[in-house]
Amino acid sequence: MDDGNEITEEALKRLVSLFYERVREHESLGPVFNDAIESWPEHLEKLVAFWSSVMLTTGRYKGNPVAAHFKHGTRITPELFQRWLALWNSTTAEVMEPFAAAALQAKAARIAESLQLALFFKLDPKTKPDRAAA
Repeated sequence: MDDGNEITEEALKRLVSLFYERVREHESLGPVFNDAIESWPEHLEKLVAFWSSVMLTTGRYKGNPVAAHFKHGTRITPELFQRWLALWNSTTAEVMEPFAAAALQAKAARIAESLQLALFFKLDPKTKPDRAAA
């Protein structure tokens, strides 16, 4: 039975809906997300499918998060990732049991790190390791 604290499809629907309601109202995140999303109901379904795939291994999400974020790369900054994570952490802590919230927070932090590496990491050719010296 879903008591609202375990990670279930229903809990993810509630969490994602509440979280993105807060994102849309956030002073820094709201303008970026609201400009990028054409259909919030459709996007929320996609986000629930994403978290379902990530946390429940359902395989429901079909998409490419890096490509989706890359399209908006001129507006996305490392600071926005930190604000997104802070809001995610506070929302999950508020609506999920501590163990579930911690799992969702840890997964989000790893995903954010991967996305940031994909979006912002630029290898300077002058800093490549010298293989001959190794």
